[in-house]
Amino acid sequence: MNSHTVEHHCDNKKIYDMLKYLSENDKLDIQQIQNVYAMTKKQELLNRHIYSIWQGKNDSKFYTYLPDDKKKRILVKRNTEEEIQNVVINYWKEQELNPTLQEVFDEWNDRRLELKKISASTHVRYIALFQKHFGDIKDKKIRNTDTEFLLNFMEAQIPKFSMTAKAFSNLKTLVKGMFKKAKRSKFIDFDIEQVFLELDIQEREFRKVVKEDSQEVFSEEETDKIMSYLFQNLDIYNLGIILLFVTGMRIGELVVLQPNDFINDNHIVKVRKTETRYKEKDSHTCIYAIKEFPKTEAGVRDIIIPDDYLWVVKRLKMANPFGEFIFMNRGKRITTNSFRRRLKDICRKLDMPHKTPHKIRKTYGSILIDNNVDTRLITDLMGHTDIVCTERHYHRNRKSIDRKAEILSNIPDFQIKTAR
Repeated sequence: MNSHTVEHHCDNKKIYDMLKYLSENDKLDIQQIQNVYAMTKKQELLNRHIYSIWQGKNDSKFYTYLPDDKKKRILVKRNTEEEIQNVVINYWKEQELNPTLQEVFDEWNDRRLELKKISASTHVRYIALFQKHFGDIKDKKIRNTDTEFLLNFMEAQIPKFSMTAKAFSNLKTLVKGMFKKAKRSKFIDFDIEQVFLELDIQEREFRKVVKEDSQEVFSEEETDKIMSYLFQNLDIYNLGIILLFVTGMRIGELVVLQPNDFINDNHIVKVRKTETRYKEKDSHTCIYAIKEFPKTEAGVRDIIIPDDYLWVVKRLKMANPFGEFIFMNRGKRITTNSFRRRLKDICRKLDMPHKTPHKIRKTYGSILIDNNVDTRLITDLMGHTDIVCTERHYHRNRKSIDRKAEILSNIPDFQIKTAR
């Protein structure tokens, strides 16, 4: 045990003995508690000091180093040990009142995870987002930021990373949370909301992502082709993909289904949970966990299975009659990644562009709208708050070029009228 550790142990024992004596002799009052707290706090700050304190051999003064941003460390000296300790204590008090951007972010992000305001996957996603945008300035002190700094920083991120409007919105969420936390902790005195109001950003500055209909949904021909393949190659994975096509479920919702989620003779499937996927901090290991609620509040819903596909559920239950989950292989729950790989392989085998399971969901939404299904039913089935979301982000034209040409060619106004 080194001398610093011995001193720390002795100081803690002094504090303990003092509290014990005061308590046993009924002499404990507010002032004494405050004094003991002050002693504890001073010792805590001294323990944070990474450099030793020593006495000079020639001048008997006391020395130590203090961290410095430019010189890494600077030498300080005082006449007495108490004076040098006060220098150290005051330095670390100032550091507590002026943490780095990294420290503010970590405290905000970790606290939200602890309170279950965000999922583990969102927590890790924010870490990556912070590192991407703040990596070069993460050690900057929070008190060295101001409204001008933040305005310049935020506006510069758009061209620097060729950001889309959605990506910039995600960054704003992170920055807003960090700096609201900083203001509550009295590290800063400006309002981040006001800073955002002063941002000079035009819509044209964001990178536009143009996605063709053929990239976003399975066309009518592709759907027929892929469903035919699935019917001819029925196994647990392909049955799951069929279920995606006829229910519009998110892939994360599919893989956590349990037998009792199917009710009314399998006509209805209750969606109440989803899979969440994330990588642990400083690790490449992917964690697949179950989140006890869907992606959104509207995601809690009951989906109706078409009559012609009730056999799919029955077959799935027969294949795994005693399993905890519907989709299991060798006693383990099948993850979203397994279904993504299977769908990718099928697209490759059928010589069609690769599309993700989410494109199946968009296909389902498009089919509902194309068939004039009641808008309330559409939003209920999709788990959306309103039809605008479905129409704007999910509805795509699935007809082939030949079918589009046929429809237009059969319109009387587009036909040449021959003279009688």
